[in-house]
Amino acid sequence: MAETSEQIHPIASPANGDFSSDDRKINIASTGIRHGRRLRRIKCCCYTTGILLILAAAVLTLIFTIFKLKAPTVRVHKLTIGKLDLANGTNMTLNANVWVKNPSFAYFTYNTLVTTLLYRGGVVGESRGAPGKAKARRTTRVNVTVDIMTDRILLDPNFDVDLFTGLVNMSSYTRVGGRMKLFVVIDKKLTVWMRCNMTFNITSRAIQHHKCKRKVKL
Repeated sequence: MAETSEQIHPIASPANGDFSSDDRKINIASTGIRHGRRLRRIKCCCYTTGILLILAAAVLTLIFTIFKLKAPTVRVHKLTIGKLDLANGTNMTLNANVWVKNPSFAYFTYNTLVTTLLYRGGVVGESRGAPGKAKARRTTRVNVTVDIMTDRILLDPNFDVDLFTGLVNMSSYTRVGGRMKLFVVIDKKLTVWMRCNMTFNITSRAIQHHKCKRKVKL
């Protein structure tokens, strides 16, 4: 029986250039993928930074326009005489209705409201109002009662002239200190001073005229 001879042919190997070409294609594809991912990350960072800048600009715009800090206004709305007994020189009170108006969006927390009453430059009375808070764009009303030391008025050598005319001119100083706060954006300390000149009519026992000016220190 004749033996069948089989010829074994070796597998032809591709040319060296074919392998090199495939490697380059793979490297180029990998490089393209990495480059694309890097571009996406850069774009994402740019978009995020842009959004943050826009938000920061919007917040700053609001702070310097709508939320711009405005000093509170302290105003005497009404003055009345409470007790009055000039004959004995003991009892006399001055009642003041003080308005603390806050025009800002930040709330105003104020300390003790101090009012000093003067007659011809000398102190004749003092009062201290309770601390409080004026909400954003709101007005707080504070009632202040000043006990007047009438003996100091009666002992003044010029009081006879005022008694003859029936008009007594006095002045008052009111000091309000506190802070204005709005979240963590605004935290400002300020003080408001107010000076009032008033004329008291002895005959009618009423405040005939009063005019006030204020000063703010931020």
